[in-house]
Amino acid sequence: MTQEPPPVPSGRVGYLLARAGGRAIRNLNRALEPYGLRSRHYTVLSASAEHGGLSQRELGLVLGADPSAVVTLVDDLQRKGLVRRDPHPEDRRTRLVVVTEEGARTLAETRKLAHGVDDELLADLGPAERRTLEELLLRLR
Repeated sequence: MTQEPPPVPSGRVGYLLARAGGRAIRNLNRALEPYGLRSRHYTVLSASAEHGGLSQRELGLVLGADPSAVVTLVDDLQRKGLVRRDPHPEDRRTRLVVVTEEGARTLAETRKLAHGVDDELLADLGPAERRTLEELLLRLR
């Protein structure tokens, strides 16, 4: 006997997005646990590597995150030796968040885990559907 899924609440798009996002975050947090990281750390580390040397304020803008939350996450990553804060070449009051060699190694390992979490979440979608979903989500920013 197959169990029917529970009914979806009305106004369901937000609910379904939140449910899928929550599942992705929980699964990624579990995968990152051996590294002492959470999904928020992974996102900051990844953005720092991709954009190379952003200020904490700029990281907050890129990630759509509160600047005070970014400071805490960067502090955590710096304590682990995964990022460092370098002086800005033109503004001595600003520090740039730069990924260390250890951070780059950790990112390479954890990126594989993140892709695996995505693959699991999207297992029922074909390649074209995955591309379409990503394109649509990018439009919702």
